[in-house]
Amino acid sequence: MEDQIFQLQYAIDTFYFLVCGALVMWMAAGFSMLEAGLVRSKNTTEILTKNVALYAISCIMYLICGYAIMYGGSIFLSGIEGGDTLVADALASKAEEGFDGGSVYSGASDFFFQVVFVATAMSIVSGAVAERMKLWAFLIFSVFMTGLIYPLEGSWTWGGNAVFGMFTLGDLGFSDFAGSGIVHMAGAAAALAGVLLLGARKGKYSADGSIKAIPGANLPLATLGTFILWMGW
Repeated sequence: MEDQIFQLQYAIDTFYFLVCGALVMWMAAGFSMLEAGLVRSKNTTEILTKNVALYAISCIMYLICGYAIMYGGSIFLSGIEGGDTLVADALASKAEEGFDGGSVYSGASDFFFQVVFVATAMSIVSGAVAERMKLWAFLIFSVFMTGLIYPLEGSWTWGGNAVFGMFTLGDLGFSDFAGSGIVHMAGAAAALAGVLLLGARKGKYSADGSIKAIPGANLPLATLGTFILWMGW
C-alpha cells in the first residue's frame, strides 16, 4: 500500500510540475505576440526570430551550465568521462525521500520547470530592447544572461548558496516562492540596464527634441499577447 501511495504521489507531483511548466512556456507566445504587435511592421520578423532564438539559447545554456551553477552538480558537457551518467548528473533530482511532507517528483520535470523561468526572464529583456538592439548583440547577451547571470543569482536564492561565500540571503529573511524577484526582477533589472545603455528608439525624438509617436503594427495582436501573458502568470 505504501509503495502505491509513493507511486501516486510521484506521478501527481511530476504531472503538476509539467503542467505548471507548460503554462509558463505558454507565456513565450504572449511575449512574442505582444512585442510583434507593438513594434513597427518592418521589425516584426526580427522580433519573432528573437523570441524563438532566445528560447533555444536559454534551454541550451541552462542545460550546459546554468542548472549546475544554480543547484550544484556536474556540468552537462564537462567531459566524456562517465558519459552514460551525464544526463542524470545534469538533471540532478531535487526530490526528497519519505512521506513526512516532502515532495517526490522527477528531476527532469524540475529541470523543465526551471528552464522555462530562465527563458521568461530573458523574454522580459527582449521586450524592453525591442527596436533598440541588433539581433546578434541580443543573442550574445542572452548567452551570458541565461548561462551565468540568472543561474548565479538563482543559486543565492532558490539554490540556497552563500553570496560569494560570505552569507546566505535566507539568513537575512529573504524568500521568494514564485519568482517575483528571482525571475521578474532579474529580467527587469537587465532590461533597465539595456534601456539606459541603448537609449531611445531611433525616430522617437525629432530634431527639436519633441516626442514623435511610434504606433504599433498590430494592436489586436498585442492585446492577444497580453491575455496570453495573464493566463501564463
